[in-house]
Amino acid sequence: MFHVKQSLGRHAATVEQDEVDPMIETENRRVDRHPDETETEHGFGPAPAPGTPRYPEATGYDLMRNDGSTPLATETDEQLRALHRSREIKQLPRPESPRVMVVANQKGGVGKTTTTVNIAAALAQHGLRVLVIDLDPQGNASTALRVDHTEGTPGTYDALVEARRLSELVQPCPDVERLIVVPATIDLAGAEIELVSLVARESRLRRSINEYLDEIQDTPDQVDYILIDCPPSLGLLTVNALVAGREMLIPIQCEYYALEGLGQLLRNVELIQSHLNPDLEISTIMLTMHDARTRLSAGVADEVRNHFGDKVLNTAVPRSVRISEAPSYQQTVMTYDPTSPGALSYLEAARELVSRPTGADAATTSAEAPHAPASSAEAVKTEAFHVEPPGTRRRAGSVEQPTSTAATPDVPTDRSEEGS
Repeated sequence: MFHVKQSLGRHAATVEQDEVDPMIETENRRVDRHPDETETEHGFGPAPAPGTPRYPEATGYDLMRNDGSTPLATETDEQLRALHRSREIKQLPRPESPRVMVVANQKGGVGKTTTTVNIAAALAQHGLRVLVIDLDPQGNASTALRVDHTEGTPGTYDALVEARRLSELVQPCPDVERLIVVPATIDLAGAEIELVSLVARESRLRRSINEYLDEIQDTPDQVDYILIDCPPSLGLLTVNALVAGREMLIPIQCEYYALEGLGQLLRNVELIQSHLNPDLEISTIMLTMHDARTRLSAGVADEVRNHFGDKVLNTAVPRSVRISEAPSYQQTVMTYDPTSPGALSYLEAARELVSRPTGADAATTSAEAPHAPASSAEAVKTEAFHVEPPGTRRRAGSVEQPTSTAATPDVPTDRSEEGS
């Protein structure tokens, strides 16, 4: 019995050795083969077809290269480059004078509040002092910045209706240094009705901001940026913001409905410029909720860029779960997940924002752009957005010229009899 077991053991060892030796020889042939040689046997998967090119293995930064083959690859490449640039940004340049920017769009859900709080946080994290004025009765900006805005808390209502000084109303953001907030409470919901009977009802916020800027001038509390978050309407609260602001930032969601009401917003801005605030300019357009996988987003982005030209930021904020999750923790995405695609996009947008010319320089730049419209009214009258009635079949992403301009009424040229 012992001799039988010993014989079986030697036979098993011989069989195992016979199976291993060919595998070793095959592996040696695979390793030692010429780089241009095609593997035809014992490989991982079927042999490639004759004439198939061989590509070198990507290593290091080569993995970040984009061949432009798919929109998703392009977006991934942009996010990787944004992450690389974000590590180099330490201090953003300060403006010569405080910039007062109004974030407005009467369409709801386009990202006004999200844009306001995240741009403000990005600016403050990189050395600038920022004031956020929450003018939306819902108080979402106050929630995201984790400041108290319960009923009865002093805030924008007191500045508008009771003419209290902003220096008495500001609260520091606990998560971001150099970021201060004037919160909005539910009391602001009735402010439009109360403002109707007040003197100079359209310019009360501008007076409060000017007094505040004079008070903090040449002090350590002097702010570099003031961002005003507006409600999704064109009522007296938004009018107050447009009269108080010097620049306007319009977030545009990359969907059809966001374009549909943009013409009305531009006409209202022109009315404000003509009667109440000639210094107001649309300086920045930001594309939000961009989905690189869909032709709809690409089509909307192309039409907005063709219409507004250089006013559109190169950075489009993508749809991101992190951006939506952050407010539930009373944070901005800049503090909730600083390396997420949404945070990197807002940081890139803030970097673009501070590097753009303002005032006369911006007007000169717009005039030199060959594809920029002469005015908002002209663009609205020519239907630059190709907004068509619901039910009209139209290929997503096309830029065909419209055959009629009857859908959008012309902006009146004589406004002498119009009210403010």
